[in-house]
Amino acid sequence: PDGDRNGDRPILDEEGVTSQVEVIGSADLLKQVALKLNLAEREEFDAAARMSMLGNALVILGLKADPIEIPPEERVLEAFREKLNVYRVKNSRVIVVEFSSEDPKLAARVSDAVAEAYISLQSDAKMQSDTDATAWLEPEIAGLREKVKEAEGRVAAFRSQSGLLIGQNNSILATQQLAELSSELSRVRAARASAEAKAASIKNAIESGVAIDTVPDVLSSDLIQRLRERQVQLNADIADLSTTLLDAHPRIKALKSQRGGLERQIQSEARKVLQSVETEARTSRFREKELIARLNELKAESARAGDEQVELRALERDAASQRDLLESYLTRFREASSRKDGNYRPVDARIFSRATTPLEPYFPKKLPIAAASFVGTMLIMALIILAQELFSGRAMRRASVGTVEPVRDVEMTPAVARQPNPTETADVPVQKVRPVPVANDASVEPVRKPPMADRTPVEAEPDLPETPVAQDSGEDDAGEHAIEPVAEQLVASGATRAVVVSPEGDEAAASAVLLAREIADGGLRVLLLDLTQSGAASRPMLDGVRLPGITDLLASTAQFSDVIHGDLYSECHVIPNGTADSAQAMRAIERLPIIMDSLTTAYDLVIVECGPTDADGIRRIVNDDAKVLMSVLEPAEECILDTATSLHDAGHEDLILVTPIGHSMPTAPMPGRSVA
Repeated sequence: PDGDRNGDRPILDEEGVTSQVEVIGSADLLKQVALKLNLAEREEFDAAARMSMLGNALVILGLKADPIEIPPEERVLEAFREKLNVYRVKNSRVIVVEFSSEDPKLAARVSDAVAEAYISLQSDAKMQSDTDATAWLEPEIAGLREKVKEAEGRVAAFRSQSGLLIGQNNSILATQQLAELSSELSRVRAARASAEAKAASIKNAIESGVAIDTVPDVLSSDLIQRLRERQVQLNADIADLSTTLLDAHPRIKALKSQRGGLERQIQSEARKVLQSVETEARTSRFREKELIARLNELKAESARAGDEQVELRALERDAASQRDLLESYLTRFREASSRKDGNYRPVDARIFSRATTPLEPYFPKKLPIAAASFVGTMLIMALIILAQELFSGRAMRRASVGTVEPVRDVEMTPAVARQPNPTETADVPVQKVRPVPVANDASVEPVRKPPMADRTPVEAEPDLPETPVAQDSGEDDAGEHAIEPVAEQLVASGATRAVVVSPEGDEAAASAVLLAREIADGGLRVLLLDLTQSGAASRPMLDGVRLPGITDLLASTAQFSDVIHGDLYSECHVIPNGTADSAQAMRAIERLPIIMDSLTTAYDLVIVECGPTDADGIRRIVNDDAKVLMSVLEPAEECILDTATSLHDAGHEDLILVTPIGHSMPTAPMPGRSVA
């Protein structure tokens, strides 16, 4: 019924369907459904009737609006919207209406009622649109008819007053005549030029004595053609008689006399043809002048008609627009009237699947809720237990590396370290090492090292002399500087960097290796950085294999992943001294602090073996969290006292002594341990 009027067709794109979803959920439509089904009489749609004790308390405290103050229809509408769900199926023009209720039959009835109300709303809107259209179009059509009549009358009156008569092809008569006269003038000019050319050609032929039969226009004359035929016959007769008669014979003379008369007659006819052609040329020139004069008159008349035609076209456009509008109004009026009289109400939607009464409630789902409650309860209990452990303080304590007795304070004097004479004094102040005692909390399970009997001793390992490093009240405190107590002290202090100085050379570098393995076996992430020139610290950890190390990293020939290797005998990681040129690496020594910061971030503890160096040699790698250790084999060596004095003067007052005496190196690599 709508014909080809695309403007009246519904917009069924994504936005159009979404707009219809909003129409279905509009307040007016929901109020109609609620009134039709008497939802206000049901308790589940009345918020005031379902007020709980908590809700009443919130209303009394002013934290919640009193539902009684809200009009009943608004309360029903609010509850209606909470239970209603209208959505569009993705990538389609299907709209789904869902409704939840305590009564399954009511849920189905409400869904169907909402869909039916939407269809009815669309139908009523179309009917109302047709009624409004007919009521508005009827007086408009009457007015347009008068306007069309007046516009067409103005066009006819102007055309008659201006003399703008229409010829063929809907063009003005003056313009059409001008075109025809122009064509005629062109034809006359062509004929005049042709006649003049013919006359000139004939005249030149006669005056120059050229044979007349060479001029086409002369030869085209019928008379001349007969004369030429007679002349040819006479020439033939003369030729025949000349074979038997002499030239003076009367017969031959008579024939020649006739031939001369024919030639004169041909010349006379040629001049007549010339005169005829010249007359034709003069006539063409005269006709041309007349046509030019008439053409000028038509040009003036056509220019005037063109100016008047502009106004005529404006009147015609006005009349045409009024006529088109009248025709469109008449078409719409007839369509709207037919739909109204026939009670035809087209809609843009239809219900293709009605709601069904649900067989089981969608909420609550007992099994999923029970499972979720169980998981939630377990999570809450785990959080409670975790909070109890955190607040108890036990979780913040570090696990011990081994079980040792609390270490007493040690005082070391330079005199005792240099020679056995106790009466000698020195200028170096007394240094104290204060390790933190191991926590004796029974709840913490200490990490124990395997017994010494399970370790395979390394041959040619130097023994620690019986001379004590320091004495307090005459007791031997050499055990304070063993690997286990020093490792426990580093862990308990929270240090992130340990710098080991070995004044006695490569043999003393074993302290750093043993210390790193001890702490790594305790569960911390430990890295040993070998800064010795000979690689004394990394060789026993890598079975003597030369691999890329710190010099390669400084020389920018390798990356971190290339220089970090795994200790073959423990969980410790190691960066060897490397394979690059030492001179090239030293030119980039300023990058060493940056490398140390990166390693400190990645590991719990970084142990640096520096070999026989002094305080100035370790200044780039010592920070506030660093602990400075000195590996000792023979305490009586003079280099030990000199290095201790240098470190003390540089501000390293908390110097820690460590000795590898009493520990052995493992001889069998860990199974499957090859890389970091």
